[in-house]
Amino acid sequence: MTPIRLLLVDDDPLVRAGLSFMMGGADDLEIVGEAADGSEVEALVDRTRPDVVLMDIRMPTVDGLTATERLRICKDAPQIIVLTTFHADEQVLRALRAGAAGFVLKDTPPAEILDAVRRVAAGDPVLSPTVTRQLMAHAAGTSADTRRTSARTRVATLNDREREVAVAVGQGRSNAEIAAELFMSVATVKTHVSRILAKLDLNNRVQIALLTYDAGLLEEDGH
Repeated sequence: MTPIRLLLVDDDPLVRAGLSFMMGGADDLEIVGEAADGSEVEALVDRTRPDVVLMDIRMPTVDGLTATERLRICKDAPQIIVLTTFHADEQVLRALRAGAAGFVLKDTPPAEILDAVRRVAAGDPVLSPTVTRQLMAHAAGTSADTRRTSARTRVATLNDREREVAVAVGQGRSNAEIAAELFMSVATVKTHVSRILAKLDLNNRVQIALLTYDAGLLEEDGH
C-alpha cells in the first residue's frame, strides 16, 4: 500500500517535532516535509507532492488561511487539515470555505489526528455536522443574509436528486447512509456528489455542507 504523504506546517518547532514524532511511526504515513510559515508552503508542496497538509492557522508572515486559499486554487491541490487552538473561530470557518477538508485542535490525542489524516486522504471530511453548525452559528454575523441569497442561487442549479444528496451531505451522512436513505447504490451517490462538486465549483463535502447551511436547506429539513 502506498503511504499517505503528509506535509507539516507550523511556526512552533516543538509542535512540528511532536507531530513528526507521534505520526512518523505509522506504517501507512510518510512525512515528506516541514514548513515554519505559510510563505514556504506552495514551493514545498510543488517539490514534495503531499496528499495531505496539516496546516497551522496562526503563523507570523503568511498565515494558514492565506496559504490554504493559495493552495486550493492550484491544480491537483493536496487536502488540507487546519490545526487550531479554538473550537469556534472565524478563521477556521474561512479556511473551510476556502477548501480545507476539516480541522483538528492542537490538543487532540495523537491517534485522532492520525485518524483525521487517514480519513481526509480517503476523501472523507473530518467535521461532525454538530461542530460545523456550531462554527457557522458562531460566525454567522451580518453577512448571513447576503450569503443566503447567493447560496440559494447556486443551489437552484441542482436538480431534485442532487439537492437531496447535497442536504444529506450537509447532515453529515456517509455515502452508505445516503444510499440507504435515498434508495440508490453507493456508486450512484458518489456520482451525484461528484456532479454537485463540479456544478457548484466546490472542492469537497465540507463545502457542500457549508453551502446547504448557508442556503437554509438544513433548517427546512428540520435539522
